[in-house]
Amino acid sequence: MFLVGIPISIVGLQGLWPCGLPHELTSHDIATRIRVDPKTIAAASTDFGRLTNEVPAAVFCPSSDRDIAELLQVAYESTQRITVAPRGHGHSVWGQASAAGGVVIDMRCLGGNATGDEEHSPLAAARISVSEGGAYVDAGGEQLWVEVLRETLRFGLAPRSWTDYLYLTVGGTLSNAGLSGQAFRHGPQISNVYELDVVTGQGELMTCSRDRNPDLFYAVLGGLGQFGIITRASIALEPAPERVRWVRLIYTDFAAFTEDQEFLISLDGRGAPGKKIMKREDKKYKGFDYVEGSVTLGHTPVSNWRSSFFSEDDSRRIASLAAQHGAIYCLEGSMYYGSSSAPTIEQDVERLLEDLSFVPGFVFTNDVNYVGFLNRVRKGELQLRSNGLWDVPHPWLNLFVPKTRILDFNVGVFRGILMRNHSVGPILVYPLNRNKWDERMSSVVPDEEVFFTVGLLRSSTPEDWRQLETQNEEILRFCETEGIEVKQYLPHQKGRADWVKHFGRKWGAFLERKKNYDPKAILSPGQGIFDSPVA
Repeated sequence: MFLVGIPISIVGLQGLWPCGLPHELTSHDIATRIRVDPKTIAAASTDFGRLTNEVPAAVFCPSSDRDIAELLQVAYESTQRITVAPRGHGHSVWGQASAAGGVVIDMRCLGGNATGDEEHSPLAAARISVSEGGAYVDAGGEQLWVEVLRETLRFGLAPRSWTDYLYLTVGGTLSNAGLSGQAFRHGPQISNVYELDVVTGQGELMTCSRDRNPDLFYAVLGGLGQFGIITRASIALEPAPERVRWVRLIYTDFAAFTEDQEFLISLDGRGAPGKKIMKREDKKYKGFDYVEGSVTLGHTPVSNWRSSFFSEDDSRRIASLAAQHGAIYCLEGSMYYGSSSAPTIEQDVERLLEDLSFVPGFVFTNDVNYVGFLNRVRKGELQLRSNGLWDVPHPWLNLFVPKTRILDFNVGVFRGILMRNHSVGPILVYPLNRNKWDERMSSVVPDEEVFFTVGLLRSSTPEDWRQLETQNEEILRFCETEGIEVKQYLPHQKGRADWVKHFGRKWGAFLERKKNYDPKAILSPGQGIFDSPVA
């Protein structure tokens, strides 16, 4: 470590450590990887949500998995409780990657990159390798998904399941679930992992899979960072498409909108009807590879519709329809293709659209390359950054809503709470198939065959975000009062009782796994699930 350009020995540095760090840590060899300078500490004190400011005592910059294991061994053996949180790209919302008074691990250091906008560094793909035969890619937990994509495309391959935003780390999304419009078919990202390297809360570096240390494997996937730190993942690959036919359809009837979405996710992708073909039994379809949707309230400014997808005239028509009906719904679907299927792509899309109930004259199509489609959010991010509108508070609320209650949710939330409060900002809503989720994993979803993910992805000013959080609390109270058994995705709970309710029947297994892999409750304290040892 250096101070004003001069090397400082571990012994000479003791007086610089915050008083919260115990002697066991500051006297260990890994102390040379601990940073306590104000700039580094400040960067690790907040996250994308900008809703908390949890100041760590130090930031740890590991060069290898072993460094992380040694840090956690020291923390586990210490007589003083040391909490530790891994931080990838800091895209959490409520400080889940924080460790107030503890140690934050800058996971990006593993790839030779300190935290920042460094994805184009020549070191960025240092810990990514495609297997011989191309069945999977090994990626460090610190790698961004966009880095994984760039490397696998060199072999004509790509992961099957994505998030909408690619500038997230592999370990970060696998600790939650990892969702996008492909999840109805391939499942979330946690359903597309073959093997993991994990450092447990006891400092043990373990390799796990469905057959090797399976309990740890299933615990960590969707485990919110409570059982171990993912340092490597083997991720399933498939041949990468070349292009994407991208379709947006406008609806004024929410029931028709959700019915069409449910129909689209019932198609299995091989041209054959799925189980839930409903009233279209007499036809065979090539289905969409990606299905999402969104809600736009009538008071949304016309400017919000302006994008490369819509012309100015189309934007005005859509905004006028929204104002007329109070709210409209946009079904978004994409069909992937390559040179061999290019001649039939028009026919395949048109055949699929024939039986959908969108508003006549409100179908919009675009044709883009595969990478451009997957990385579509990046363009919007750069625009927001240039206008100073990215690093602002994000009081997001993400929910899984049972299919049987999604119409009630529309009336009470979309056309009720949000419309009454003139809410603005992206509102996502699209269905998922429960059979693509493994019950053994830590993640929790509603107990219905089909459920909807709803994302209120709103931004705010530093002064006003609490008003939006009050709306979020009102939405949760509405669901509880009406008996709508929602589950939070990227959950934020206020106490142990709420966490027990969140995990439901999985709580017993969750608690037992905590006792097995992190009994001193060292890991991921920012979640607020465990504030003291559980052994």
